[in-house]
Amino acid sequence: MANHKSAIKRIRSNDAKRVDNRYYAKTTRNAIKAIRTAADKKEAESKLSDVISMIDKLAKKNVIHKNKAGNLKSKLTKHVTALAK
Repeated sequence: MANHKSAIKRIRSNDAKRVDNRYYAKTTRNAIKAIRTAADKKEAESKLSDVISMIDKLAKKNVIHKNKAGNLKSKLTKHVTALAK
């Protein structure tokens, strides 16, 4: 158990941030899955910009590593480009 007032506050704030980070990460994973399972190219292209924005926000907040964010964006863009009309 924490012995200092600031350590107790840090535990509380870490718990709150963990919940937020898990929510945003899970939402982004679901959006990525929606793009990967989309059969229509037009639909996937419309979702791509939103998902890229979500990935960038996660990387900015250090929820995921910046290189992972780049890899995800690259693979998703390549996937959407390869979809048939």
